[in-house]
Amino acid sequence: MNRKHALFLFATLLPSAALADTSISSEIARDLDDARKEVRTELAQERARLDSENLPLGDGLRFGKESRHAAAKRKTLPNGEITPRGDLLVDGKATAIDAQQRRLLLDYRAQVIGLARTGIDAGEQAAMLAIDATDVSLLSLIVGGLTGSLERRVEATVKESIKPMVLQICHQLPQLRQSQQALAASVPDFRPYATLEADDVEDCERDVGKELAAI
Repeated sequence: MNRKHALFLFATLLPSAALADTSISSEIARDLDDARKEVRTELAQERARLDSENLPLGDGLRFGKESRHAAAKRKTLPNGEITPRGDLLVDGKATAIDAQQRRLLLDYRAQVIGLARTGIDAGEQAAMLAIDATDVSLLSLIVGGLTGSLERRVEATVKESIKPMVLQICHQLPQLRQSQQALAASVPDFRPYATLEADDVEDCERDVGKELAAI
């Protein structure tokens, strides 16, 4: 059935659909409210894990295209982590560090977690906007689905809202790279995990634009 036929059929069903609109819309509203609560709960748990769990190193900070050589090299790296106390673990074993090195590790960990929190905030906002955009009457929901207007409205709203938040991550990369380079210079065991390059900001902003354009 093409869209024109679907719209014609929908028009013939408007009277009966209007009778059910109030009760079904109330049910839709309850389901959407449950969805909001679920999103908030799950993302709150993610934020808590950022603070309480070890920060994994390796493939968490890559931007732009990666060569096969670089990808293969990254996959051979031993498992690296920074603990909430500022210990550097390589294959589960703590690297010997002094107080200054621990401060550098904690500073780097805090910056990465800050970026992750920004990403989580953007994801939560995008989810809430998408839910809010569908919190309409049954008739509007059906019409929007048939015409594609609901999908377009959700896409436009999400793009406009989250782009500045995602770009915040890109804009913080120069400071993160400085922290990473200082840490790599001070702690030799960390050097293999210092993968941010000078052009990563440009790659990040370009990739954000491509990803949002594809939505």
